[in-house]
Amino acid sequence: MDFKQEKKEILIIEDDADIRETVRILLEGEGFLVSEAADGFEGIKKVTPHTDLIILDVMMPGKSGYETCLEIRRFSYVPILFLTAKSRDNDKILGLNAGGDDYLVKPFSFSELIARVNALLRRNGMYNSNAMPPGKDEDWISFGELRVNRSYNKVYVGDKEADLTETEYEILLLLMKYPNKVFSVQNIYESIWNEDFSSSYSNSVMVHIRNLRTKIEPIPQAPRYVLTVWGKGYRFGQ
Repeated sequence: MDFKQEKKEILIIEDDADIRETVRILLEGEGFLVSEAADGFEGIKKVTPHTDLIILDVMMPGKSGYETCLEIRRFSYVPILFLTAKSRDNDKILGLNAGGDDYLVKPFSFSELIARVNALLRRNGMYNSNAMPPGKDEDWISFGELRVNRSYNKVYVGDKEADLTETEYEILLLLMKYPNKVFSVQNIYESIWNEDFSSSYSNSVMVHIRNLRTKIEPIPQAPRYVLTVWGKGYRFGQ
């Protein structure tokens, strides 16, 4: 699907005016509608139901990208791509724990930025609950108290809806579709992110798994649904 032709709306939250302008010009050249915010306070106000993706800088005065992400996650699960000058694993984990879907380390190439933007938009477009009808019974996968819609991001644990990010939802759906298969971290990354895996991405997958467990497992430390197969990866509980 060609997302550039659908005029997807992207919000850039970045305090560096030069970077903000450069990214805006590049994205507009690819056919996206782009809005800008110079800090987290302004950025939060500019998030609307029509925002399809947020590109969010980590280091900003007043309100950091992490804090901004946490506040946005209180009312929206729009995909968030972090821009960070930091490449340490701990900084990436902080971003993912705050609710980010992916990250890009500065300096980055234009081709890498566009690849990650398109990947997040593609995933969100496939599973956007606001654009999908409720669905029939056969559209759901169930196990115990867990019910997951096959077509869009709608997950219930008992009668309570679990608010998953698109990445968390996709990982859960992947595991549930193939309950007898053990997925390595590489399998999961390449299936969800649609790009080649390198060892530096391992923590990204593990953080998403940990966040997913906190939202769907009765006891996250003793998971029932998303199980670890030591030395091999993860599988869905049977």
